[in-house]
Amino acid sequence: MALMAGLRPDGSPADVFMQSLLSVALGLAASASAKDPMLFFAGRTEGDGTMTVTMRKGYRSQTHGHGRIEADGSLFLAQQVEEEGKPPRQRIWRIRRLAEGRYTGTMSEAEGPVAIEAIDGRYRFRFGMKGGLSVEQWLIPIGDGSAVQSRLTARKFGITVARGDGIIRKISAP
Repeated sequence: MALMAGLRPDGSPADVFMQSLLSVALGLAASASAKDPMLFFAGRTEGDGTMTVTMRKGYRSQTHGHGRIEADGSLFLAQQVEEEGKPPRQRIWRIRRLAEGRYTGTMSEAEGPVAIEAIDGRYRFRFGMKGGLSVEQWLIPIGDGSAVQSRLTARKFGITVARGDGIIRKISAP
């Protein structure tokens, strides 16, 4: 049970974040032909997925995102997160490009920076969470690039304590 300390269903930041991360996926995945993958999240996006936390019943999570590319080229993304039985809340992402295929940024529920890298047409996110959680999330473009599959794994002390799967769809351009 000590491994679950950061995953209590008590509204703690770690619990709130883990319950909706998979459909939040700030991810930078766009179609393979996109010159700038951050453009996938510029405009409106919607995410829908399920999260499974060790020793708990799985649940559904949805996000509604509104993103824009700022004057400096960075991405600003505000997401409305909706989970079963909880009031909606907002999550904010700020991402900037470091080099070809490498990005860094912040997310309002992460502890420390978010590191993102392109690997074989997919995007891997890594960041820490309160309670000693380490999160790795992959965003994988689907078909024409108007959607991405999200696969998330959260670990504590190297042991997997949560998994998430979902789809994020591009709804409209900015």
